[in-house]
Amino acid sequence: MPNQNARKWSFLILLSLIWGSSFILIKKGLLGLSPLQLGSFRIVLSTIFIFVVGYNSLRNISKTHWKWLTISGFLGSFFPSFLFAYAETEVDSSIASVLNSLVPLNTIIIGLIIFKINSNRIQVFGVLLGFLGAVMLILEGSELNPGQNYWFSGLIIAATLMYAANVNIVKKHLKDVRPLAIATANFVVIFIPALLVLIFSEGLSASTLSNDAFLPALGCVVILSLFGTAMAKVLFNELIQISTPVFASSVTYLMPIVALFWGVLDGEVFDLFQGFAALLILGGIYLANKK
Repeated sequence: MPNQNARKWSFLILLSLIWGSSFILIKKGLLGLSPLQLGSFRIVLSTIFIFVVGYNSLRNISKTHWKWLTISGFLGSFFPSFLFAYAETEVDSSIASVLNSLVPLNTIIIGLIIFKINSNRIQVFGVLLGFLGAVMLILEGSELNPGQNYWFSGLIIAATLMYAANVNIVKKHLKDVRPLAIATANFVVIFIPALLVLIFSEGLSASTLSNDAFLPALGCVVILSLFGTAMAKVLFNELIQISTPVFASSVTYLMPIVALFWGVLDGEVFDLFQGFAALLILGGIYLANKK
């Protein structure tokens, strides 16, 4: 259907802009918060935002869905929030977004091996082409920023595996649940664990709240929570349901371009080779979504 096709591409572009901007917000948030504080604040605030508009949707969720909603909440939101925060203490925001491009490749691998979701050869080639572009961006970034600790990139890779598993879970086991209900249930499940982390990491202590860098950092987290987590989570769940896991996860191909733009404005280095790699990523998106 033409309208649905335009709708899914609109969602893809909007999510790319929102999530592509998330990495610079994490970077700025870490100027006044620790990784544990940032991750837990992000989840707690996101839960409040999304619960206000989505609490009614919880009534229509059956008991059989709650197991998968719980797993989805921890894999798709809880653990990645902390992993990315820790990773960006050592890795540039633009490089973090590039590493996030591993999600489509992992989505296909996990979909084939665990969930038995088929992908054709053209889709696989498209993902590999996009992955090649991502690798080129990473290698160039490591040369331009030799002082960065790339061991921390392993945290991002772990998060991409969790994101990929979550995409397949939503498509396979939660396709009959409304996107808003999925997102609301995800955050309801992880709210208490996140609140405990916030308390034990002294996120609400007098020393943290009185820090001059606290309010600007919290402002970044509020924007990140409202748009980059709460609203985007609903949009992404709907995108998964109206498209395919590969198409939905292709949002991570466009995110690095947005993140690189913000990185350049913030003084991070970007060159022509990285621009060529970005074109490969766009080519990968096109091929990955051919029938």
